[in-house]
Amino acid sequence: MSYIKGLFQGIGSLATGLKVTFREFFTPKVTEQYPENRATLKMYDRFCGELTMPHDAEGHNKCIACGLCQTNCPNGTIRLVTEMVTDPETGKSKKRLVRYEYDLGSCMFCHLCVNSCPTGAIRFSQKFEHAVFTREKLVKQLNR
Repeated sequence: MSYIKGLFQGIGSLATGLKVTFREFFTPKVTEQYPENRATLKMYDRFCGELTMPHDAEGHNKCIACGLCQTNCPNGTIRLVTEMVTDPETGKSKKRLVRYEYDLGSCMFCHLCVNSCPTGAIRFSQKFEHAVFTREKLVKQLNR
């Protein structure tokens, strides 16, 4: 009797799996035909492509070289080089950003750097094509 009961339970679980399979077989597919649809490809707003530092028309950015993005990055992807300069008007010294390096190859796109930036100087772009032959090309300098 237990053999017959086990057989019907096995057939029931097989029928459940086949029901899911056949339902997915007839649903419309959502496969993107990349690279043929490159011109019409729409990325989602929350997509993280690569880190960028927007500049205005004069080439200035909003970064104040506080180092919070570097501190909050769990992989050490961001490296800031700063220097202390004195303001001629006030005579006070302040940090100035010399170099902002970002290693795209070790970034895990966690958004901790963007969320911690007090001035909104960095953000993720929609660019996603990063195929290169050497990892050194993935290290980018964001301030120009």
